[in-house]
Amino acid sequence: MARLVLFGPARVAAGASGGEVPATTVGEVLDAASARYGAAFAALLPTCAVWVNGQPASRERPLVDGDEVGVLPPFSGG
Repeated sequence: MARLVLFGPARVAAGASGGEVPATTVGEVLDAASARYGAAFAALLPTCAVWVNGQPASRERPLVDGDEVGVLPPFSGG
């Protein structure tokens, strides 16, 4: 089971901070999150960076129990 962690606008769009997701790849986590959190979240997802355990990850990356999948929307600032 992977742990999904949402940040900033992704957290707002989902109305949640994340949660446990039964999945074997990053793509499965993202698909499950889109189904769980709805259209606003799904629309934001293509603009987000996805990290696993603090490292950038693709949809194809395999997961093991306890992995943390972070969804980070683009941000700006100075």
